[in-house]
Amino acid sequence: MTSLADEKSVTERLVERLSQPIGLLDRQRAARHLVDWIGCAVIGRTTETGRLITAEAEPRDKGAAQLFGPVTTDPVTAAFALGGLGSILEMDDVHRAALLHPGPVVVPAALAVATDATPADAFLDAIIRGYEAMIRLGRAVGAGHYAHFHNTSTCGGFGAAVAAGSLLRLDAAGLAYALGNAGSLSAGLWQCRNEPVMTKTLHVAEAARRGVTAARLAARGFTGPRLILEGPQGFFAGLCPGASAEDILAGSDAGWLLAETSFKPWPACRHAHAAIDAALALRDELGGRPIAAVAIDTYADAKLFCDRARPETTLQAKFSLQHAVAVALQDGAPPLDAFDLSALDRPEIAALRERTTVTVSDAFTAPYPAHFGSAVAVTLQSGETLSRSVADAWGDSENPISDAALYSKAQDLMRAAGLAPECADALIAAALGLAEGGTLGTLRHAMAKAP
Repeated sequence: MTSLADEKSVTERLVERLSQPIGLLDRQRAARHLVDWIGCAVIGRTTETGRLITAEAEPRDKGAAQLFGPVTTDPVTAAFALGGLGSILEMDDVHRAALLHPGPVVVPAALAVATDATPADAFLDAIIRGYEAMIRLGRAVGAGHYAHFHNTSTCGGFGAAVAAGSLLRLDAAGLAYALGNAGSLSAGLWQCRNEPVMTKTLHVAEAARRGVTAARLAARGFTGPRLILEGPQGFFAGLCPGASAEDILAGSDAGWLLAETSFKPWPACRHAHAAIDAALALRDELGGRPIAAVAIDTYADAKLFCDRARPETTLQAKFSLQHAVAVALQDGAPPLDAFDLSALDRPEIAALRERTTVTVSDAFTAPYPAHFGSAVAVTLQSGETLSRSVADAWGDSENPISDAALYSKAQDLMRAAGLAPECADALIAAALGLAEGGTLGTLRHAMAKAP
């Protein structure tokens, strides 16, 4: 008879999945996501939230090497500080089916553990594997988990542990231990989105930190639970009602899930992006004609998270379908300051928000979360109605963003943060160069020079 101890756990089988080959195209894709994270992190560190997070990582000696300003070289602290930067502006990458943002957790974990001497391929491979683990777990946790828990936080520790463990060259047992301990520390309750607080950023920073901590401990021989996912008091039993751990292993013959991860062009919650795209398409037809009413049809989670007619803070505005669509209809493509406090009080935007309704539509709920769709209908004061429907937001694999637009986004974010154009270009070139024979030392040097 075979005992449970003789069978491979889901975690151990996931570790086996992470050993599949990685090719040049995969690494080039990882470099694009690295560029995207850099742009988000550079602007994120200029915010009050970013300054408070990085203050926890001030160098303990004047000679310490730095990444993006005051970040100590201690890997655990660096992971926390860097992990707090990439999601603040709500422009971080996203995997739809997993309902999480891998970049702001996995990239900081890899950067924190890597050194100037780390081979570029090893660094990019660590990112790819970290995305894979985090996304696979996110796909499996289910709606019951997402209703109360922030997937980026709860699943992020797994991705960070894999990225760090890959760079630390953990064997299969060590990586399973790291995943077990990272999973044991999972947290991230959604109550923070109901209050005007900074906690969502802390979720991401802490996920990166606990993953790096778990991997470093595993490298020293610190053991962790093999059955952290499917065990009777494990992650799924405790936090994921109705989910199946076996879903993590589904599609094991497919390519790396990094390729399914979307980019976000607009500084708002991803649940608002399809509606923004639809509103932008409508704006071209409006010709400045006065609007009587706006109707947004979308899926249930978009309404749950983003039905907010009277946002009072910048973060609430980023989670307001009414505000995002009003800005798009009034001004066009929403810039960063479209969600600032000053924008909330603009009379024309506030009035349009009040005339906007949000309705759940089966047409968009049924294909969710594989597709984030929305429709916007505008009724003019003349009585005429115009409408546009978007099945997949710009930046999804079905509606991809071009390299030029992606790099322009990063440049715009860094310019808004006060970086000189040559500094921004150097960061982008160094990141992309990792897949083309460049060195991690070049990237880290460019990051250290960023004021």
